Amino acid sequence: MPKLEVLNVSGQKVTEIELNETIFGIEPNVPVMHEIVKNYLANQRQGTQSAKTRAEVRGGGRKPFRQKGTGNARQGTIRAPHYVGGGVVFAPKPRSYRYTLPKKVKRLGLKSALSAKVRDQELIVLDELVMAAPKTKDMLNIINNIKVNGKKVLFVTGDVENNVIKASNNIEGVSTTFVGSINVYDILNHDYCVVTKNAVEKIEEVYA
Repeated sequence: MPKLEVLNVSGQKVTEIELNETIFGIEPNVPVMHEIVKNYLANQRQGTQSAKTRAEVRGGGRKPFRQKGTGNARQGTIRAPHYVGGGVVFAPKPRSYRYTLPKKVKRLGLKSALSAKVRDQELIVLDELVMAAPKTKDMLNIINNIKVNGKKVLFVTGDVENNVIKASNNIEGVSTTFVGSINVYDILNHDYCVVTKNAVEKIEEVYA
């Protein structure tokens, strides 16, 4: 079983924690993580792009000139795609890019991402992360104490901590989430993943 030090917000070691090997100690499955990231980004797309086809653009109801005798190629409308102001060929229309992946694939992807962070020594466990007031200065002090300043950091708490979220909003590269909304893209998109002890217990309870 992988073991990690548990730090307090001052950056001092408090105790050690044994992580569940089936979640934090598996061989990361790179193709599965890639597929999940691709799915996540596809689901974020708005799909609101739109252009008009030749049937939808305004004008062009009359034949521009007679069929024969002018020396020009025959034309039926000035709104054909090769005219300026004409319609677009195969015009993009609003659509959804959303698709779903099997539940087992999602679980394997999350376990792989967490295991990759443990393997690369990029997972930090805090005993707790509770702030009395939403002060950015206090959050910066915590980041400095655990020696992740200047890095992209994802803080994962057991429950929604509004003060932590507000204190982190103005810090570049720092994001916050809780166990209920953790995802593979966020884990891989940050240099370090800082998880509270409570969050670790909840992850093991759900995914073990």
